[in-house]
Amino acid sequence: MQYRPLGRTGWNVSTVSFGAWAIGGTWGEVDDAESMGALHRALDLGVNFFDSADVYGDGRSERLLARLRRERSEPFYVATKAGRRLDPHVAAGYNRSNLTAFVERSLVNLKTEAIDLLQLHCPPTEVFYMPEVFGVLDDLVTAGKLRHYGVSVEKVEEALKAIEFPGVQSVQIIYNLFRQRPAELLFEQTQKRGVGILARLPLSSGLLSGKMSAKSTFAPDDHRLFNREGAAFDRGETFSGLDFDVGLQAVEAMRALVPAGQSMAQMALRWIQMNPAVTCSIPGGKRADQVADNVAAADLPPLTDATMHALADIYAQYAKPLVHQRW
Repeated sequence: MQYRPLGRTGWNVSTVSFGAWAIGGTWGEVDDAESMGALHRALDLGVNFFDSADVYGDGRSERLLARLRRERSEPFYVATKAGRRLDPHVAAGYNRSNLTAFVERSLVNLKTEAIDLLQLHCPPTEVFYMPEVFGVLDDLVTAGKLRHYGVSVEKVEEALKAIEFPGVQSVQIIYNLFRQRPAELLFEQTQKRGVGILARLPLSSGLLSGKMSAKSTFAPDDHRLFNREGAAFDRGETFSGLDFDVGLQAVEAMRALVPAGQSMAQMALRWIQMNPAVTCSIPGGKRADQVADNVAAADLPPLTDATMHALADIYAQYAKPLVHQRW
């Protein structure tokens, strides 16, 4: 496993970490025993950073991570998120009362006295222009409820505004072979400010596993079925906002580029790691074997210049016209 600094926290975190959305829900059926097996395997393989949210299974994901802490002695970091419990999800809801209540609830779920890293959970753009919100987070750090805080965003614009606030340690943003815009300007600015980047949806909702086809089906409670047009939350969270059929065409074009002995998912994760501005990717995994396949990408050799150029061409042909300007 390789490790990189996360912002100015002083932490070194695994370059392939663990995204705990899938073990919470909205990715089809999950089994807690199987999920715990995946979490244990991640720790066994050197993963030391786990990313969750209070809405993943209505706290289910957080509670599984609390159980992992009880069952293992190794130290690891847990990040969670707050804000999406608001209904309606509007900027005015990001106030002291609500944020404090969300934090207290996550502290109970995680069975801890302080949250390692709390992230605002893709709030409305207006929130990033409300200094008082970040003042509340500063106060929660001072009170010992949070060790650090960061943001999870949909748009590059939001990230650029967020890092103007000095307490922001990390930005979580969609960055993968189908969503490359963050590398244009954002990463330069986060490096200058010492802000970590958490690359979420690194496998584009599973598209970049190379295992899907036009015949793939999804359960009714799987967002890859019900959110393709953004019916439940931002469309960009499902298949990176790319039309599923177009995504499949792009994946087919990539198959010939996968290095011998690697899976397509490993190539996609290694591609993310090629950018030194990225602290880690946070692929999900509901089973131990998925985790092992993902984590192996951390120690693979760099992709060749020829492969990187070819992957850039595929992005320009299939994804860039549809997604680049939107997020």
